[in-house]
Amino acid sequence: MAAAEGLRPYAVAGDAIADSLTGTKGDASRGRALVVERSSTCILCHSGPFPEQAFQGDLAPNLAGSGSRWSEGQLRLRLVDASRLNAATIMPSYYRLDGLTRVGTAWRGKPILSAEQIEDIVAYLVTLRN
Repeated sequence: MAAAEGLRPYAVAGDAIADSLTGTKGDASRGRALVVERSSTCILCHSGPFPEQAFQGDLAPNLAGSGSRWSEGQLRLRLVDASRLNAATIMPSYYRLDGLTRVGTAWRGKPILSAEQIEDIVAYLVTLRN
């Protein structure tokens, strides 16, 4: 359903995007590196099992146990466009271009994360079972 130019097409079914944006599974180790990297913004709002990061967010759910709480497809939709689940969310739409009003200059006209990065993060989050 990605209408914007440059985004790979995807289909939302209920509260999930069942199919990989890239057609393949992501790499969990790359996904973990993205989650703990401050520039990806994950740990600015989320906390989790990241002992090497002294300052973690507390505005959003703890990522520990993500793989037990949500399916791969549910995690994918939350990363792609969490506003489809909650219009008032503060979570950025990481893989969306259209209809956004408050977009930083560095991200105008391009998604915050690539399809590959989304899949890497999903691959990591599903491993968080406790």
